[in-house]
Amino acid sequence: MQLKKLLKSLGPYALYNGKDAEITSIENDNRKVVQGSLFICIKGFTVDGHDFAQKAFEAGAAAILAERELAAELPIPVIIVKDTKKASSILADAFYDHPTQKFNLIGITGTNGKTTTSHLIETILQKANKKTGIIGTMYTKIDNEIQETKNTTPEAVTLQKIFHQMAEKKVETAVMEVSSHALSEGRVFGCDYDIAVFTNLTQDHLDFHGTMDEYRRAKGLLFTRLGNVYSQEAPKFAVLNKDDAASEEYEKLTAAIVVTYGIDKEADIMAKDIHITSAGTEFQLITPAGRFPVALKMVGKFSVYNALASIAAAFVSGIPMETAIKALESVKGVSGRFETVDAGQDFSVIVDYSHTPDSLENALVTIKEFAEGDIHVIVGCGGDRDKTKRPLMADIACKYAKHAIFTSDNPRSEDPLQILKDMEAGVVGKEYKVIADRKEAIEYAVKNANANDVILIAGKGHETYQQVGAQTFDFDDRLVAREAILGVKK
Repeated sequence: MQLKKLLKSLGPYALYNGKDAEITSIENDNRKVVQGSLFICIKGFTVDGHDFAQKAFEAGAAAILAERELAAELPIPVIIVKDTKKASSILADAFYDHPTQKFNLIGITGTNGKTTTSHLIETILQKANKKTGIIGTMYTKIDNEIQETKNTTPEAVTLQKIFHQMAEKKVETAVMEVSSHALSEGRVFGCDYDIAVFTNLTQDHLDFHGTMDEYRRAKGLLFTRLGNVYSQEAPKFAVLNKDDAASEEYEKLTAAIVVTYGIDKEADIMAKDIHITSAGTEFQLITPAGRFPVALKMVGKFSVYNALASIAAAFVSGIPMETAIKALESVKGVSGRFETVDAGQDFSVIVDYSHTPDSLENALVTIKEFAEGDIHVIVGCGGDRDKTKRPLMADIACKYAKHAIFTSDNPRSEDPLQILKDMEAGVVGKEYKVIADRKEAIEYAVKNANANDVILIAGKGHETYQQVGAQTFDFDDRLVAREAILGVKK
């Protein structure tokens, strides 16, 4: 695409009358620049893209988009705009020919449940014979092709490139997790959402947002992205959790048709007569299409909420309830989400991604409903993240588990021992054990578990690594737990 034609998508945002150039790609990472790339200089938290403009030119960039004059003059077009982040969203959408206008797009936001809900929706869509795409914490998947992902929601240029690939593969519906960071930073500008789903709002990411009010506001931005017009051919829907107080605000923010789900408050789609066991969860599903029995292989009240959100998304997508229910009943679980580790032991080991106070409490409350023996919980808190939740996580661990073990999660640049001290501040006078080494903590719990006990290994879930300082090590809670169990059995 010609540079001048591409820049027209910015309107008066970037007036440019200089030399034209053929643009072959758009990049904001100089290491990905090839001959003919438009390099966009974006100022991040730790690095500034403007400092890499020279390297981008040397790699073959045909033009540079920047927010200020560059340190060195370059013999290629340099276009100055006020906000390169927003410009990158607009330009990427234009360069890839507005991909999200070519298929249905479902966005899911909330503190907990995004990953599970996205996979449940994907399963329902596939059961309805739809070709799908998914973008989230675990990976990006286009039809059956899996790609690695670094962020829950990729930055704008990468995101639009992925959507372009989905359009080329004739994806009919894409499902994506939408993080509060992505919404605040404008990464999803240009995404034409058809359905926006809200799971819940509890404390997380206050290191980034500062306050719960700002965090709530950021999540609400997704529902403003549904537009302000009505179309019978392409209706927009907001799927909201009626039991969460934030839904009242989000309903006011959106012009879209609102469909609610819930358990405690009256909603469009509800679960009644819930029965939870260690093997699964049964309930009566109440919908505008009728009443249906549901038997999930997944455990816990939080699983019911995830199922209801998925069913609501399926309902507004025109998928028969019988198809949605059959799909959900086939799901044994999602990787790292309340996932059991069974190596023939006489006690239970569960690995879960619960890394917020609310998700940890939900997991432990669920375990208390079926545990016949003692509950052990291994939990830590991530470094360079919200410090205020550390004592809360520790308190919840001690409240619901007989044996609480505090350990390292992903300490990143922080001192692991200081993180543990922050956790201990919330449990003064209570019983707990500190084992900084995560592998040793898991081995200790396994060695000390008796028949019918339950061990919850919380925080990392599906992750196969541990970040300590500047290094990333291989570490999978599930593999470590299995090795520990087999070691004890010898």
